Amino acid sequence: MESEFKIVGEYIELIQLLKALGIAETGGHAKHIVEGGEVSRNGEIEYRKRAKLIPGDLIQIDDIIVLMT
Repeated sequence: MESEFKIVGEYIELIQLLKALGIAETGGHAKHIVEGGEVSRNGEIEYRKRAKLIPGDLIQIDDIIVLMT
């Protein structure tokens, strides 16, 4: 499934995105997902929970693909 996410401001932190998309129920759950190496950013595994996502970034979690706009 592919979708777009509109960033309000300069960036959104990765764990905030996971919560906003409903992929993670809580901040702790979001951290667990990231630490488990389940998130790819622009084709590379992203382990930084507070990575600043900017427009143009492509995030993938399993079969979910999200383009930051």
